[in-house]
Amino acid sequence: MTVRVLDDAATGLHLARLRDVETGPEAFQRHAHVVGSLLAAAAVQALPAREGTVQTPLGPAPTREPANDVVVVPVLRAGLGLLPGVRAILPTARVGMIGLRRDHDTHEPEEYYRQVPDVSDSWVFLLEPMLATGGSAAAAVAALLRDGPAHVTVLSVVATQQAIDRIIDVSDDVDVVTAAIDPILNDDAYIVPGLGDFGDRLFGTL
Repeated sequence: MTVRVLDDAATGLHLARLRDVETGPEAFQRHAHVVGSLLAAAAVQALPAREGTVQTPLGPAPTREPANDVVVVPVLRAGLGLLPGVRAILPTARVGMIGLRRDHDTHEPEEYYRQVPDVSDSWVFLLEPMLATGGSAAAAVAALLRDGPAHVTVLSVVATQQAIDRIIDVSDDVDVVTAAIDPILNDDAYIVPGLGDFGDRLFGTL
């Protein structure tokens, strides 16, 4: 597994706004979209590339594009906040969705929806903004790996080492790209300091 933490100033600026309790839903959405693009731009660097040629108005030019088909799979509902930014980087990517809810007593994930295209031999980007316990991401990764993708990369905004370790338990061949790794979870399994409930802040359902 490769874990990449984006520590550049641009990512830090947008992460700061996402963390800020004063950031309302409209601004939160904008910053989430940008962070989605930054995460995707970092993750796509690991993709195998193929060379080609395109005709410009003045002659042929060399091109370099992903060699693999790409499938983007947000974990509902919070993962939808990263999707527009990811698709801005990878507009030809196909999109699937996995719905997982966390049991408030056990904190374990329960799948309630899955609509994912054929991912065999595809490079999959799983969008899970908050890797807290890692249960939802691990369950989604396990489900995707059964379908034979070429590779799975998890894109998150804030993660914990506990969550990363849980994903490793599923497969040590899954990469993680995140904007931050925070130190602890509270008694309700929320990341501290984190940024609160990503889905609620994204959709204004606090």
